[in-house]
Amino acid sequence: MSKALSHAKIVPRRSSERGHSDHGWLNTYHTFSFANYYDPRFENFGSLRVLNEDRVAAGTGFPTHPHRDAEIFSYILSGELTHRDSMVKKGAEGSQGDDFYRMKRGDVQFTTGGRGIAHSEGNESNETVHFLQIWALPWARGLTPRYHTRTFDEAAKRTAFLPILSPLKAGPGASAAEEEAAEPTLKDTIPIHADFVMAAGIIGVDKRFKWTVGGDAVRKMTNRNVYVHLPMCKNGSAKIRIAGREDAVLAEGDGAFVSGVNAGDVLSIESIGEAEAEVVVLDSD
Repeated sequence: MSKALSHAKIVPRRSSERGHSDHGWLNTYHTFSFANYYDPRFENFGSLRVLNEDRVAAGTGFPTHPHRDAEIFSYILSGELTHRDSMVKKGAEGSQGDDFYRMKRGDVQFTTGGRGIAHSEGNESNETVHFLQIWALPWARGLTPRYHTRTFDEAAKRTAFLPILSPLKAGPGASAAEEEAAEPTLKDTIPIHADFVMAAGIIGVDKRFKWTVGGDAVRKMTNRNVYVHLPMCKNGSAKIRIAGREDAVLAEGDGAFVSGVNAGDVLSIESIGEAEAEVVVLDSD
């Protein structure tokens, strides 16, 4: 264990202990209370509110549904997921854009629910789509609804943790013009209305990546909450170890609550399984 992280508390969240439902068309695991799964111990972690690991069968999906006052993002692991805004009819989409987006591996779509939006997500392909659906609590209610989509480089994720989301640079007091400009704190990331950074890395066998808490992007510098998740991508062959601790070894589907850490602390994550490990870091206030 690194001396610099002796103050950190690391508590694994085992995959088998997550909420789980298999609806046939949807096989879903819930890290936090969601829909019909409720556990008062797992409501949120900092501003992280939802982490669902979903598989949606071909030709099915989530029909048009509303969202309010949540920052919602999808991280595609495999397959294809099509987002449709309620205002865009099938067959009238035009080119890829913020309202319509056919997402594949490497793509992230982000929604500010704000004062209210409606959209759908469907699998219009012929294979199952596997993705993470993540929600964060925004720093203000009643924000203007907004979509963002970006593709993140696979090769870059294999060299180090690649930042994906960072706080809106203008902060909670952003003007309408600054909201429209949507400039993130970290270049080439998606802006989020929260003191929150998301990053992803694909760690080769026997390799180690390091995550600097706060990602040089946050306002709250002390007592941050970092959730580390290892998705179920390699048929059980991936495994990681956090901060060199034997009590913080994660198998696929597991996560870990890392609390009591400060911006600038360095969190090491090693790939110790038989396959490379795709790791998602969710660093919140």
